Amino acid sequence: MAPHADDGQSSVPQGPATTTRNEPQYDDYIQWEVLPPGGPLNRWSHVVTRGHDYPGAQAMLYAAGVPNEDMMKNAPQVGIATVWWEGNPCNTHLLELGTLVKKAVQKENMLAWQFNTVGVSDAITMGGEGMRYSLQTREIIADSIETVTCAQRHDANISIPGCDKNMPGVVMAAARHNRPFLMIYGGTIRKGHSSLLDKEINISTCYEAAGAYSYGRLKSTNPKCANATQDEIMTDIEKHACPGAGACGGMYTANTMATAIEAMGLTLPGSSSFPATSPEKFRECERAASAIRTCMERDIRPRDLLSRAAFENALVLTMVLGGSTNGILHFLAMANTADVPLTLDDVQRTSNRTPFLADLAPSGKFYMEDLYAVGGTPAVLKYLIAANLIDGSIPTVTGLTLAENVASWPSLDPHQQILRPLSNPVKPSGHLQILRGNLAPGGAVAKITGKEGLSFTGKARVFHKEPALTAALSSGSISRDAGNLVLIVRYEGPKGGPGMPEQLKASAAIMGAGLTNVALVTDGRYSGASHGFIVGHVVPESAVGGPIALVKDGDTVTIDAVGNRIDVVGVEGGGDVDAEMEKRRKEWTPPKMRPMRGVLGKYARLVGDASHGAVTDLGDSAW
Repeated sequence: MAPHADDGQSSVPQGPATTTRNEPQYDDYIQWEVLPPGGPLNRWSHVVTRGHDYPGAQAMLYAAGVPNEDMMKNAPQVGIATVWWEGNPCNTHLLELGTLVKKAVQKENMLAWQFNTVGVSDAITMGGEGMRYSLQTREIIADSIETVTCAQRHDANISIPGCDKNMPGVVMAAARHNRPFLMIYGGTIRKGHSSLLDKEINISTCYEAAGAYSYGRLKSTNPKCANATQDEIMTDIEKHACPGAGACGGMYTANTMATAIEAMGLTLPGSSSFPATSPEKFRECERAASAIRTCMERDIRPRDLLSRAAFENALVLTMVLGGSTNGILHFLAMANTADVPLTLDDVQRTSNRTPFLADLAPSGKFYMEDLYAVGGTPAVLKYLIAANLIDGSIPTVTGLTLAENVASWPSLDPHQQILRPLSNPVKPSGHLQILRGNLAPGGAVAKITGKEGLSFTGKARVFHKEPALTAALSSGSISRDAGNLVLIVRYEGPKGGPGMPEQLKASAAIMGAGLTNVALVTDGRYSGASHGFIVGHVVPESAVGGPIALVKDGDTVTIDAVGNRIDVVGVEGGGDVDAEMEKRRKEWTPPKMRPMRGVLGKYARLVGDASHGAVTDLGDSAW
């Protein structure tokens, strides 16, 4: 194993039974006294359990459940962090999974301590003010797990996330504490079914149906139910889209992050494609204990695994599977936290060389449950390693390489229809494109599968915040007969939102309404379930005076996914674009930040821009 760029060690004498090693430091983080590898596994916790240096700590630990003096002095302590809470199917079962892990850890003669952190349901908050709290939960999750792991001096951590912000949050925490770590994905939800539509449905169906409802286009496609009303169809969809526990079932952000993190070597094989309630998921929880012991014995740490090659694997798999734009934001944040150089230019280079192969929702027809049935993520990785698109030599939490992990797994079912052959891709390059231009000089992320074309030019129609666009769509005031429109939603960035809310309600409504003459541009985000001609993460954002704040109704905007440009090419009333934009800049005044206090006020003051991952712990350097 290569030397760690992690714990600088204390030089304080530790007594005859304790030694420390001096390792290269990652000085931006707090340093911890730790035993050298190759000896006892209670490398961090020994500080409070040795001798009688911390009698109060030992008294509390006995009260918490340490069974005897031998376990107190010698057993490593493993934190099991679940992003558990009731009220969201992505997370509601995670406490049960955590209990399985705890029992397995205890069988390995280690101490297991369960704790949890918070989440926000994107689907429940979508389109409302609650969505502003979603992205910042990634930071809260990272802060929470770092806090407990470090303060309690745990020797290892197993994290069990379910929804999309959960996964980058637990990985960011791992990069900070750098103790042996692995992730268990909570798993995907099963597919829903609507009898009135006579087809499989999922959470995205709800939002697209809402758009069809607003424009009077929602009809039953089941001949036996031809007379069903729009309200009856909506109720049927709402009741049956989410049949139980698990994260949203398409290649939305949760499954994007889970598959990518598996490709980085941070999970056991198959973790990202095992359904939430499957026997395989329960067996994975039981296997995690021996895996974390392997990590501890071999001193395999997160920063060993969070390499440049691992992030490139994550990007490649995301492009192949048609993953979410949010993945780019999270990869940048994870890499930033782990001190791995990764930029938007790296994303574009990966997109240029990687074909889009998967027929998965939201732009395709299959779901993660279908991929699981034909071999799951390990089969896909095995295929891509053989094709030299994925680096199979990277180390993983099992102690084996990624290629060794999947070598014994079945290959992709030869009759499967989900992943196309390399000779016949959906698109020869990636569906995620990095755009720059006079509208987004700091970059923007576009999701363009090619099904909607590769360029778009239209007249701008500007909305201050998402509710204004939602109201326009709900009233049917955006017409298919109005020519090409570029709908610009601004003041929804990390600072301006605040919180960079997802805008699935609007993007899905446009798809449901059949508004093929529309492109969407925002300094906010789109859900992984969004599809169509969409551009998000515009930098600089409008709240800090980015060019997106200066666009007016009637300006002409061009989006070019071949030249990777997004530009205002004409201004309302004619005239020179540069001169007019400069005039508008001088007239622009920044809006007053709202709210000023509470968690969103604090977030808005701390958060950096989307092109650097929208992290909160870099201060002014984030800009």
